[in-house]
Amino acid sequence: MRLVLALLVAGLAATPVSAAGEVVREQLPNGFTLLVRENPVAPVVALSLMVRAGTRWERRDNAGISNFLHAVMVKGTTRRSGGELAEAIAALGGKVSATGDVDYSEIRASALARFWRQLLSLTAELVLEPKLAADEVAPERTWLLSRIQKRRDNAPARAFDELYAALYGPNPYALPVLGTPESLARIDHAELVAAYRAAYQPQRMILALSGQVSASEVVAEARRLFGGMPRGPAAPPPAVAQPEPAARRVRVEMTAQQVQILVAGLAPSLDDPDHAAVKVLSTVLGGGMAGRLFAELRDRRGLAYSATSYYDPVRGPGALVLYLGTTPENAARAEAALAQEVERARREAVGADELQRAKGYLLGHYAMDRRTNERQAWYLAFYEIQGTGQDYPERYRRAVRAVSADDVLRVARRYLAAPTTLVLGPR
Repeated sequence: MRLVLALLVAGLAATPVSAAGEVVREQLPNGFTLLVRENPVAPVVALSLMVRAGTRWERRDNAGISNFLHAVMVKGTTRRSGGELAEAIAALGGKVSATGDVDYSEIRASALARFWRQLLSLTAELVLEPKLAADEVAPERTWLLSRIQKRRDNAPARAFDELYAALYGPNPYALPVLGTPESLARIDHAELVAAYRAAYQPQRMILALSGQVSASEVVAEARRLFGGMPRGPAAPPPAVAQPEPAARRVRVEMTAQQVQILVAGLAPSLDDPDHAAVKVLSTVLGGGMAGRLFAELRDRRGLAYSATSYYDPVRGPGALVLYLGTTPENAARAEAALAQEVERARREAVGADELQRAKGYLLGHYAMDRRTNERQAWYLAFYEIQGTGQDYPERYRRAVRAVSADDVLRVARRYLAAPTTLVLGPR
């Protein structure tokens, strides 16, 4: 449940208060958004600071710049080196990291709850006073290039990268979050500084904090630390090309002992009315050991050593991905069997017991994933940056419970009508 107190007293914003578990949301005059959940269960605190910068704002020539920027940011501030920053946070019993992602970039940190002020202050220092030293760019580029090479050498990782490139086409979701060797070679120090200045505007930032803290004290401290940031110019949302579903088969040769088989269809975004039904469909097909792919293709027929499905929430469009890992001698039969399971999902309504099992599995995992303060802070920031509202978890649970067998059949026919198939393995 969201609790927003925006009372005005003598022209000044009142300090909000909250009951345990409720969310206090405040937007500062400069546009900076703050969310706090009091969680008295454990003496720890976690925060997630997200900015509207990520793959969705990138182009092929600067792919990976958001992640590159955050790799350089954590190397130090104008007050202390990266080592000194890490030591300062470790002294609080905590840790800090920063990454770029598809729909956002994030700085996340955690510590013992009694040190929440120091943790928030160090995070503000990292955000407001990053050193962004020119001599850190080349070493970080080298490190990122090594990570890209590791992904290319890892068959499942490369298979997913190749799949998204084929599935999304001109849409920026086709770009790898890490970038490419060609794009990283073009990104210099000046471009990283420009990317930082464009992203770290208060109206593009969301800070979420969960833990054993007082919401009113956190809000007051956040106002002090971030309230003085000048509001930046209004920026229109990125203009992105919409991908078109098209049945295609892509073969990627790679020296490997296994074959990766992926079948994917473009799927709805996080806030689409079909989102819950596709989540249930994904769970029916690949939700743990009871999922059809695991039970039928792995356990009963022995055609795969790994079988699952993925449907991650994004601003949109999403991707419903069915995945098999198999041996070269089983590859042809496994691909045919996977196509049969897709056709079965599009032809036959799911049974009542299987539907209820999928819903229970899905909602159980959702609840388990929200147990820690780190995940609570992430979810608070994520739902805010996606614009769904903080009541989304309850709306999502209700939507999942309401999904019918007819809904599952309908979305299977719609989103798996023209899937892209990618097969990666040896010649």
